[in-house]
Amino acid sequence: MAAEFTRAMRRDYTILAPDMFPTHMELLQAIFRIHGYRVVIVHDEGKKVIDTGLKYLHNDMCYPAICAIGQQLYALTSGEYDLNRTALIFFQTGGGCRASNYIMLLRKALEKMGLGEVPVISLSLTGLERSPGFRFTPSMLLAAMRAIIYGDMLLLLKNQTLPYETRPGDTAAVVQKWIRTLTEQFSHRRGLSRRALRRNLRAMTEDFHKIPREKKELTKVGVVGEIYVKYASFGNNGLEAFLLSQGCEVMVPGVLGFFQYCFANTETDRRYYGTPLLSALAGKLVLRISENWEREMLRALEDYPEFVSPVSFDRVKELADRVIDRGVKMGEGWLLPGETAQLIEKGYSNVVCAQPFGCLPNHIVGKGTIRKLRELYPEANIFPVDYDAGASRVNQENRIKLMLAMARERE
Repeated sequence: MAAEFTRAMRRDYTILAPDMFPTHMELLQAIFRIHGYRVVIVHDEGKKVIDTGLKYLHNDMCYPAICAIGQQLYALTSGEYDLNRTALIFFQTGGGCRASNYIMLLRKALEKMGLGEVPVISLSLTGLERSPGFRFTPSMLLAAMRAIIYGDMLLLLKNQTLPYETRPGDTAAVVQKWIRTLTEQFSHRRGLSRRALRRNLRAMTEDFHKIPREKKELTKVGVVGEIYVKYASFGNNGLEAFLLSQGCEVMVPGVLGFFQYCFANTETDRRYYGTPLLSALAGKLVLRISENWEREMLRALEDYPEFVSPVSFDRVKELADRVIDRGVKMGEGWLLPGETAQLIEKGYSNVVCAQPFGCLPNHIVGKGTIRKLRELYPEANIFPVDYDAGASRVNQENRIKLMLAMARERE
């Protein structure tokens, strides 16, 4: 029987979480801590982590599972943590892809390691599992969504400033300043009201605006794909850094969009599959709240026309509807073509679709909608790139170089 995370454990247990999103995870860690959970984000990377994942998981398993679970298992073997006071936490989407089963894979791996006493906590918006000592409350959800908005703004501004900075290190310094500032605010339960959100977002934008930048023409590249390899540098072999080294400006849609997609799908579930009305209403309510906060981000950018602003989630839905039906919602589903169309319309017509090899939903929707997207946007230069434990980094980078060569021929 799997070990449970009990109420007594909450007081002195360290909870290890994989590093899934850039910047965002540090802010989410602070949110968990103000609610009484000592969450630590593990940042281990490299072959040693992949080898650990492959050792305890089937090698045909999803690449994100090998990376993220590998990080947690490697951390347990590092000697840094008291295994009698350590738990693991993992996200469960509740959708039809294998990600909903990662929790069971993690527990099975712990049994193989002789660490079956280590509790595993499910972080799920759909309540797939419950732990007596862990409750993901509505107030935690709303606070986490605000933290995600802050992370999205930092990601957006960083990517539009870093390639042009005249003093190397300025952009990274501002990002770190705001991570420290927000973490400090969260620790005192500040920075989470709508007024504070508005104030912080505007101050953040002003700080990036002040960074000295040079004007130069760079190839604009957007990144879409499966949620882990789209954001995690470990999962995509440092994709953003590589594109930067090739003279590109990168645009990656925000993490909030994925959660809005999940909330919007409750209405689809109700219409197509007859799921309970209460679930659809709850999803609609949270989606409406998130869209109100999203507007604060868009308003903060209005006075700074040098920054390309993302479109609203309503617009992403409209763009997706031109390509595919909303009933296609396994994995990233209709969100993927919606985000691709958004990037193209914003001038990022060169798009890398990052895909874990063997991720069926992502391959079907990612590759399957390219033809329709090219019909709608003849200028689109969309390249799927597969990531896997056995894939060659050189081959991945050569494929991206081919995409960039085609882009520069058109310029």
